[in-house]
Amino acid sequence: MNNDSENPISYDTFAASVQRSRELEKDIIENPHKHTVLTGDRPTGDLHIGHYFGSLQNRVKIAELGVKTFIVIADYQVLTDREVFDKIEECTLNLAIDYIASGLDPESGNVFIFPHSCVPELNQLILPFLNLVSIPELERNPTVKDEIESSSMAKMNAGMFTYPVHQAADILFCKATAIPVGKDQLPHIELTRTIARRFNAKYKSDNPIFPIPQGLLSHVPTMLGLDGNAKMSKSRNNTIPLKATEDETARIIKSAVTDSERLITFEPERRPAVANLLEIASLTSGEAPEAIAAQIGNGGAGMLKAYLTEHINAYFRPLRAKRAELLDNIGYIKKILNTGIAEARDVGDKTLREVKSAMNMYL
Repeated sequence: MNNDSENPISYDTFAASVQRSRELEKDIIENPHKHTVLTGDRPTGDLHIGHYFGSLQNRVKIAELGVKTFIVIADYQVLTDREVFDKIEECTLNLAIDYIASGLDPESGNVFIFPHSCVPELNQLILPFLNLVSIPELERNPTVKDEIESSSMAKMNAGMFTYPVHQAADILFCKATAIPVGKDQLPHIELTRTIARRFNAKYKSDNPIFPIPQGLLSHVPTMLGLDGNAKMSKSRNNTIPLKATEDETARIIKSAVTDSERLITFEPERRPAVANLLEIASLTSGEAPEAIAAQIGNGGAGMLKAYLTEHINAYFRPLRAKRAELLDNIGYIKKILNTGIAEARDVGDKTLREVKSAMNMYL
């Protein structure tokens, strides 16, 4: 089969992805038990407020509807471009703490948190999936290109090259229907959709194994980093970590980039750095960014930063208190992870058996 010519990967327009996402969101609200969500993060450092507003908050809302939610801590994927393997276990535990402190409830019976290195059944899916995509298709994946450019690697390793296929295994092992993502991750979703279609068509056209998953986009726009130059990112050190103390938060915000104009106005195109701080202030205070700008007026950047500090600290005070409580109970966190691993392995075993049966392999 010539994958490139007969069934090429289609990187849909963003408008089409948004439309599908809104339709999916409506169906999840109306039929929560029909869906399964897969989401997660790499354990490379502290989660920050960009993660919270961009994805964590949405995950909590979905899980509270009763949707079965798998949260993968993508520890194997850390090895593709980071020299932080000595901290993977510590970062894994901290991620789980952040998830639970943010409102995800593993005690609900529908939220399962696990590191994917602990689920061999999931990782076995990578091999058959690699045979369903071509090298040129992987080379054209725009997200991989961006990740390679932003990494410190002198040359690309095979792990990074096949990163989107590993993500496809993460998504398809539990037959996820909805994947909360940002705009930059949509190409990975499209490749996963292609792999699911190709597997179904080649091995199980009469009774498809895999649903075709869809990206679920956040309503929160991409949050700029406090340096004003790029999106908020752990690797760029331009964030406010969820675990930051109130004094640390104040110091970080004090150093945030604004501009030389004293009058505070909300003009995202002309004054992106100031607009970004106003948007963060809006998310934490509930006031519209335009109203906050009018309230501050000639108070300048100093007053804007003071307003932002006050409202961020008030907003995240309960989360930080819960986080401190969980940090003192690592035994509980490990228990939650082990429960998640057991569920993921059970689900993964059933999927792998279906896959091997469809490919006529010995069971």
